Amino acid sequence: MPQREPTLSERLADDIVDIIRTDRLVPGDALASSRELARRFAVTTPTVREALRRLEATGAVEFRHGSGTYVGSGIDRRLLANPHRPGIDRDAVLELVEARLVVEPSIAAAAADARESDGLAQLDRAVTNALEPQQGSERPAVHFHVALAATAGNTLLRETVEALLHVRVREQIEIRHSYDDRGRDHAEHQQILAAVRAGDAEQARALTHEHLVSIRDVVRSADLPERDR
Repeated sequence: MPQREPTLSERLADDIVDIIRTDRLVPGDALASSRELARRFAVTTPTVREALRRLEATGAVEFRHGSGTYVGSGIDRRLLANPHRPGIDRDAVLELVEARLVVEPSIAAAAADARESDGLAQLDRAVTNALEPQQGSERPAVHFHVALAATAGNTLLRETVEALLHVRVREQIEIRHSYDDRGRDHAEHQQILAAVRAGDAEQARALTHEHLVSIRDVVRSADLPERDR
């Protein structure tokens, strides 16, 4: 079967991503306006907007009403969520917690060993997330556990945790709503941060494991629909 040729908007989306990479733009940086991009690529403004909407769907760019278009947090994301997945149930949420239990305690230990400076700075900013609960589907600018992975100094580990939380974003939102003891969540994050700062890998591993087990216990007792068998 012959391969389908990309549409103009698809090619244009790739060109816009090339601009982001060539200009070394990072999440939060502003992009040129749709009109400026249309002039640059000699296309119509609606075509540019269609390309930008494609990129918005992947998180590569984000629109801010009355402000413009900005580089999004998903610009380097390699795994994307399926917006057409069925609704969530208790088993789906528990699957996410169990997956995190497999990978995140070891990542916390690696973070305590590496203590990468940029990651530590992100952890300092993210540790108060629990005290500033997001509404609805809103997510924190820097997720604590993504920052924890960044502190391990391994880009792939950070991308793995970020992709896991993104691909299962609805389950992660349900976890946040179920595990709603803000003070406890904050205190556990502080303990993990202290262990990482102290370079205590085993303590960081154990605290992260305990934190996720606590989340799993709450999810198990939460009033969530059961999966049809």
